[in-house]
Amino acid sequence: MNDIIDPRPPLPEWILDAYDVICTQGTDPGNHGTPQSVPREQAHDILLSTDELALEPMDADHALTRLLERGYFYEVDGELRVTTPGN
Repeated sequence: MNDIIDPRPPLPEWILDAYDVICTQGTDPGNHGTPQSVPREQAHDILLSTDELALEPMDADHALTRLLERGYFYEVDGELRVTTPGN
């Protein structure tokens, strides 16, 4: 049986780097049993202030939008929550 392949092109490396930065700096890994989350405005500020990336405000907005569209995050009441894969 063939694997199902996502027909969409992969996300650019800088957007995946943005995801990593948000996950390490903006979410609380100590919340066992509950989804990791960060307010969208805080995620935006993290992307603009980190030394790991050199993003303009529109770049940070684009990265967050793409991460939401591709399912890395989902948004509830202005808060980005990390999507966890099913078991």
